[in-house]
Amino acid sequence: MNLGSLLRRYRKNQKLTLKTVAEKAGVSEGFMSQVENNAKSPSLETLMNICEAVGADIGELMNQLKNQERLFTFTRAEWDEVDLPHTGFATRRFCAPEDRTVLDSAVLFIEPGKSIPVRKNIKNAQEILCVLQGALELRHGDQVLNLTEGDTAHFWTEPRDQSVTNRGKGLAVVLWVGTI
Repeated sequence: MNLGSLLRRYRKNQKLTLKTVAEKAGVSEGFMSQVENNAKSPSLETLMNICEAVGADIGELMNQLKNQERLFTFTRAEWDEVDLPHTGFATRRFCAPEDRTVLDSAVLFIEPGKSIPVRKNIKNAQEILCVLQGALELRHGDQVLNLTEGDTAHFWTEPRDQSVTNRGKGLAVVLWVGTI
């Protein structure tokens, strides 16, 4: 369990939408989604506003996180809790930005026909994609790989000539790991 997962759990328990919580907390819906997906870390003031919006006690929330900082999980049962925004993809990172020093990792959810953006300003990095559900097209330089459930690709990042697109008919769920 991590901060984003806990905040999502509180929000869902209160049957609140991302938009509602974002409005109550005074942040954008996109930022709220990034917080829940551990892509961004809120300031203390913003975290207090979010906790108030979802009915969470910030002290209790911190206590829940205290002993779980070195182990991050994302269970299959949580897949259904992912809210896909208008972009057609969502990224559920395992840990907050300040905890990503060597590796970055996430579970990616990509709607049919949608692509995920390539990491910017990355040099000499490696990535691994493992398709957990659905199908993907990995375009890497001159090569095009079609990956289906269970397939894995390990490659050097090509920021100028790389794309990952869901060419299947259903939702693609992908484990992604990349060096920083």
